[in-house]
Amino acid sequence: MTLGITFSGGPTALLELGGVRLLTDPTFDAPGDHPSGPRVLVKTEGSALTEEAIGVVDAVLLSHDQHPDNLDDRGRAYLARVPLTLVTPSGAARLGGTARGLEPWEPARVGALTVTAVPALHGPEGASRVTGDVTGFVLTGDGLPTVYVSGDNASVELVREIAARFRVDVAVLFAGAARTVLFDGAPLTLTSADAVEAAKVLDAAKVVPLHFRGWQHFSEGPDTLREAFEAAGLADRLVLLEPGQHAEV
Repeated sequence: MTLGITFSGGPTALLELGGVRLLTDPTFDAPGDHPSGPRVLVKTEGSALTEEAIGVVDAVLLSHDQHPDNLDDRGRAYLARVPLTLVTPSGAARLGGTARGLEPWEPARVGALTVTAVPALHGPEGASRVTGDVTGFVLTGDGLPTVYVSGDNASVELVREIAARFRVDVAVLFAGAARTVLFDGAPLTLTSADAVEAAKVLDAAKVVPLHFRGWQHFSEGPDTLREAFEAAGLADRLVLLEPGQHAEV
């Protein structure tokens, strides 16, 4: 059994595992300006997949709802079609509808899968007071590879905590070293070097980056990721997808 993954762009990908279809952080809006509090985030690429092309999913795995590069206007509308959205408790309170909030380490059953929320930190230490709560997920099931979906996490230390509890086969890492004026430009997601370190910590057989292109505030793109994994001797683990591309890992 393998994980099927189709990359749409930004943080959005369709995951197919054990007969269950999951969508990460739905973003479908056209390129352009997206206000986020006092700041404006600029989307530079359209999404490769439309809502119709994705079709029916069993659940959305939403790292957080408070930033438009993880949940935009059309993404919010899409949630109304979905039987279940797993997100942080604070996100579920804001979203309502089918949203279910999970505390860190809390499991939920989705078909043949157990989806366990895992901790994430959207920036440097103490960032949650400004950026808000975020979550990652670990997917497990009988006879299936264990898949870690990081969400917008910048902390390798939290990855160590996850590795202590789960033997991860496939790591879906939100990378890109997102930077804004917050925290003097400190990365809000994993840098390429951090993604390499996370791959080592998890000892994952395959690493599939998301959230590394399509928005102006990503400071490291596919070339930086490729160079970092090659320099670490881990190029054979890296699955670097183009928007619209599908892989079985």
